[in-house]
Amino acid sequence: MKKLVLLLFCILLASVLLVGCGGSDDVTTDDGVSTDAGESYTIGISQFAPHPALDNTRDGFIAGLADEGIVEGENLTIILENAQADMGTAQQIAQNFVAQKVDMIYAIATPSAQAAQNAVLDTDIPVVFGAISDPVGANLSNEDGSGIGNITGMSDALPVDPQLAMIREILPEAKTIGIIYNTGEDNSVSTVAEIKEAAPTHGFTIEEVGITATTEVPGAVDAMLDKNVDTIYITTDNTVVTMLTDLLNKTDAANVPVFGSEIEQVKLGAVATEGIEYFALGQEAGKMAAQILKGEKEATAIPFKAFADFNPYVNTAAADVINLELPSALIDRALEVFTSIDR
Repeated sequence: MKKLVLLLFCILLASVLLVGCGGSDDVTTDDGVSTDAGESYTIGISQFAPHPALDNTRDGFIAGLADEGIVEGENLTIILENAQADMGTAQQIAQNFVAQKVDMIYAIATPSAQAAQNAVLDTDIPVVFGAISDPVGANLSNEDGSGIGNITGMSDALPVDPQLAMIREILPEAKTIGIIYNTGEDNSVSTVAEIKEAAPTHGFTIEEVGITATTEVPGAVDAMLDKNVDTIYITTDNTVVTMLTDLLNKTDAANVPVFGSEIEQVKLGAVATEGIEYFALGQEAGKMAAQILKGEKEATAIPFKAFADFNPYVNTAAADVINLELPSALIDRALEVFTSIDR
């Protein structure tokens, strides 16, 4: 009996030692030297809607992490969820990430960032956001740029005055600009307020139509066209951008030019923008995230940063569809000129 107990004890001891060896982070290099493989991380990415600008923000974020040595499939696991432009789903995603005890949440667009901010309140999980037009107005950040909670990130605040100046350059006789936006998106509400304030300086009045869901976008476009606006300006409103192809099909048929707020909208058929490249914005957010994951800085110690690299982009094919002549000076200074419509 004593021999049996001793045998079982030896087996148990061997199992414990084996498990301990199996959990080691050590790796052996080609020259036989044992080294510490370092930390590994799990990041939950919550993307509010499926459209190219937000996709680019996500891809840029992953690339920015890789630039800092945090590479998916090596020392990084990514759990990707998309809320499909539904705020309730965004909240569920954030709560699930907290339940899974991820090391960080990367929240793309304002509703996802707000949901993540609320979900991590009683945890030590940091949040990095991307593509937030107005972090202060969305109650994600204080006026000094510090996070309200364990949160920081990158803002995509629009260059409203340069954009309105571009519209005036292309449409010297235009009087009214139409804007469709989701009244439930804080970033959209603040952006429209900023545009309305700046518009008179450029000789424009603003016609607006508020919506609450993607299904309302086609009807809102019809209502806007009934107002006989001279042009429609697409902001970074996620609900509207998700339906941009349908919107552009309607405006093309009515010969009404559409101006975008970023490069992907111009590829789809907006005639021009003074906008940003969202992949680069995502890269900056990825570098912020790397600092936090490596323990170099706390999220609360990194003020949010507004991405300020704006450039003109034009689409001559989109202009041709509605018989609009773009100024040659604008084409010459555009960072990129698209000659086809990618719908």
